[in-house]
Amino acid sequence: MNRVYRSVDKTTDVLSFPQYTSLKEIKRQKGEVLLGDVVINLHLASTRAAEEGRSLEEETYRLVVHGLLHLLGYDHERDRRQEALMRKKEEELLRALKEMD
Repeated sequence: MNRVYRSVDKTTDVLSFPQYTSLKEIKRQKGEVLLGDVVINLHLASTRAAEEGRSLEEETYRLVVHGLLHLLGYDHERDRRQEALMRKKEEELLRALKEMD
């Protein structure tokens, strides 16, 4: 999928397919909003979880949050500032999820 949709010939753990092109466009919508799709490679997620000492559940949460942030317009590949901002948001959301458990 990464090769087909992003022209990147390597396996990835998560892909996001946004419904909208900007956060501004999302904010103009009324009611419930379909942000897009998040596709997770569970095989790679399982491998990475083991490498990082996390459970598959924790890794899946991390990937869902990462994909969701992409759907909201965050892009860690744009520049270092965006990367730092996205990582900070990921940590905030992951902490909030842990608090809900």
